Amino acid sequence: MYRAPVDEIGFTLKHVCGLGDLQSNQSHAELGDDLVDAILTEAGRFASEEIAPLNSVADEHGTPLSDGKVSTPPGWRELYHAWIEGGWNGLTASPDAGGQGLPQMLSVAALEMWNSGSMAFAIGPTLTMGAVEAIEKHASDELQAKYLEKLVSGEWMGTMNLTEPQAGSDLNALKARAERNEDGSYRIFGQKIFITYGDHDLTDNIIHMVLARLPDAPAGTRGISLFLVPKFLVNDDGSLGERNDVKVAGVEHKMGIHGSPTCTMIYGDEGGATGWLVGEENRGLACMFTMMNNARLAVGVQGLGVAERAYQHALGYAVDRKQGRAPGETQEGMSPIARHPDIKRMLLSMKSKTQVARAICYACAHAIDMSNIAEEADSKTFWSERASLLTPIAKALPTDFGVEVASLGVQIHGGMGYIEETGAAQHLRDARIAPIYEGTNGIQSIDLVMRKLPLSGGEHIKGFIQELQEIADEVAASNRSEFGSTAERLAASIEDLREATDYMATAQAEGRVADALSGATPYLRVAGLVLGGALLAKGALRSTSEPAPKLGERTLLARSFCETVLGETAGLKSDILLSAEAIQAFDAEALAS
Repeated sequence: MYRAPVDEIGFTLKHVCGLGDLQSNQSHAELGDDLVDAILTEAGRFASEEIAPLNSVADEHGTPLSDGKVSTPPGWRELYHAWIEGGWNGLTASPDAGGQGLPQMLSVAALEMWNSGSMAFAIGPTLTMGAVEAIEKHASDELQAKYLEKLVSGEWMGTMNLTEPQAGSDLNALKARAERNEDGSYRIFGQKIFITYGDHDLTDNIIHMVLARLPDAPAGTRGISLFLVPKFLVNDDGSLGERNDVKVAGVEHKMGIHGSPTCTMIYGDEGGATGWLVGEENRGLACMFTMMNNARLAVGVQGLGVAERAYQHALGYAVDRKQGRAPGETQEGMSPIARHPDIKRMLLSMKSKTQVARAICYACAHAIDMSNIAEEADSKTFWSERASLLTPIAKALPTDFGVEVASLGVQIHGGMGYIEETGAAQHLRDARIAPIYEGTNGIQSIDLVMRKLPLSGGEHIKGFIQELQEIADEVAASNRSEFGSTAERLAASIEDLREATDYMATAQAEGRVADALSGATPYLRVAGLVLGGALLAKGALRSTSEPAPKLGERTLLARSFCETVLGETAGLKSDILLSAEAIQAFDAEALAS
């Protein structure tokens, strides 16, 4: 069973990732430690006691489609309504719409626990929160008045409709179309695929956020508009009217997250689905990116949540399972496998990678919060750029780690890990989608290299690297022998990152775009690993007031990660600097012919 690591989450928020910066700001003056602890404790209880027990039930049951309706797993509807009654859906939404106005940092911390409880459950409300933000920032007052309060409360849920059979990552190929009506509404036609929670029985209405083109729209992404299309039309008094011309045509049979319905949606089979414009015509992608940017962080949190669940699962098994005799054992009989060095190695890797994923996701949320409350122009620019820099890292590395940690969990279970009864395989199956959707991790790497490194003429990334160097210097100055070679290893990896960054800047300046793109994925991993090592070291440095066992654990995690995993950065740097020519010479089409 899962037990929410509330103390670890609280420590990371307060002492590693800067929650105190928000607590000291007037906009969050009410956010004292007592309130933070109460929110985390109750979120942890709900995730552990209410959500987690239904995870395997949902995995086995799935979301069958019958007579045009999707059914969610047993207990799912009751769970969802208990969740919204707790007020969890509106954590960050504006109080004017019934939300609590809390910072992203707390929302992300709670989201971690929901995903550890069940990734398939948590993804539905995550999309509703994204719809809320898009409507808050871009929709007309009339649309906000009609839809926002019930989305914030969770009475209705929202979706995001981008992908089409021919238009996945490249939205230039999008074909769904919209036609203007005389009353100011629009008729929507087309097919959307891979629509998470596109249909279900959790709420009475579903609010779809749909990308489509107008007849006179410019070509490419500059001609895409965003429309709000409800499953049921809403009367002026807020009651539900007739069924809209939108239906679910199929539910995908997936590798994992079986409790989350992934739907094919058809709009306009009977004359056109009625929708309303969100934002301006032909500016829909900018509106949708409001949902997508936070969704990318939320997907990173999915990787984190599954990693924590897989680690706890493997740890419990390793303590109970007995095989062989560990080195130095003197007592009779077999030893728990948790005492064998190779199992210790895997468990330590799982735990350190999970904590790295947590710290990176929370650091990204902190930057988003700081950009929202900053008043001076320079400060707002800095934190907006920091959030932009961290978002692709926070999406990609935690989701990669989620897969790696879940795979180690299966390995620790041995042959039983390959048997579905133990539950270890589900974590790996669930985690595997996270590096793919909301922009593949390859796309995150391209975004980081091509759009984020040039921020402020390249000065922002330089300042970021210097901040990491200051942490390494602080570790060295601490003279704590238990850190081992943490400072030296961290400093060496920071230098690898600095050299790789210089290479990327030069390649772009010289117009060698293909060279930069060839090294984009290993570059993101270098940046993420170095950031993770620095944040683990920062946690160890800030934990000196904690009890001895916890202090030793934090130092051990930092040391282990920096002395082992950070060794990857030297090889990754070589990959970045040397592999472009071979990559570009490779002709896959010729081999396939």
